Amino acid sequence: MSLGPFEQPAWEDVPERPPRSHGFFQLPVRHVTARVEGRPLRLCYREHGEGPPLLLVHGLMTSGYSFRYVIEPLAALGFRVLVPDLPGAGQSEAPPVCSPAALTASLGAFLDALALPRADVVGNSMGGWLAMRWALEAPDRLGRLVNVHSPAVALRRLRLLHRALAVPGSRAALGRLVARDPERWAFANVHYFDEGLKSREEARVYAAPLKTEAGRRAFASWLGDGLAPEAFEAFVATLRARRDAGEPFPVPLQLVYARRDPMVPPEVGEALHALVPGAEMVWLAESSHFAHVDTPEAFVAAVAPFLRGGA
Repeated sequence: MSLGPFEQPAWEDVPERPPRSHGFFQLPVRHVTARVEGRPLRLCYREHGEGPPLLLVHGLMTSGYSFRYVIEPLAALGFRVLVPDLPGAGQSEAPPVCSPAALTASLGAFLDALALPRADVVGNSMGGWLAMRWALEAPDRLGRLVNVHSPAVALRRLRLLHRALAVPGSRAALGRLVARDPERWAFANVHYFDEGLKSREEARVYAAPLKTEAGRRAFASWLGDGLAPEAFEAFVATLRARRDAGEPFPVPLQLVYARRDPMVPPEVGEALHALVPGAEMVWLAESSHFAHVDTPEAFVAAVAPFLRGGA
């Protein structure tokens, strides 16, 4: 049976392997210890290619695996592509608190651990927002930045989520709910325009940290602390002040958004572009929040000229 856009198949119908092949698991697994806000954290990463560093930053509920279809094409552009799992995601260590400040600091700490002064960056979803925060705090660490369909404003749903997770016992209850079946949870909470792209493999990778108590605590912190409305309000206020003062965004910025998405409404992209009018705006059709999974060829075609310095 054919599926409509964003229509999920039954879990029983999800295949073991994704319909598109990829070489993610052929890349060697590496680890570094990064100091994040004074605490050592063991971070997992993969890399491919040679040239100037290009850092790929994933978002909530995913890991570096989400970039599996674009690592090789981006490396073919002449980059050393670095693909870390953020704290509490994938195979990286799960800290007790995943605040916006800590997650942002982890990006610079990761570069420090590799003795890299700066990198171009592609950030997806929450990773795009973290990368924009990082650019505002430490613009000398970033070259060019591609933000792929990130949140940017304190939507009503985020405010409601924040209030819910502030109720005593709510995070423990969330952990118990996730622990019932982490793989089904991961499957149900990642959304593609083409849900036929889902696989049991993907669900296992994204669910791996949710199978531990520390990972579930970190996930609840990503939701309750990392998506704090006040952090988005401060972010918007900073961008608005810069725009009104005639100050451009501190690094070259490209915004890549899909015309439809149930996770982050496309209107967020319009609002962000209004706050940073000097950014290059790219809209992709029949794609999603995860353009690098749904439409990897169109995604690479859109970002390649920008990353090469042509925009």
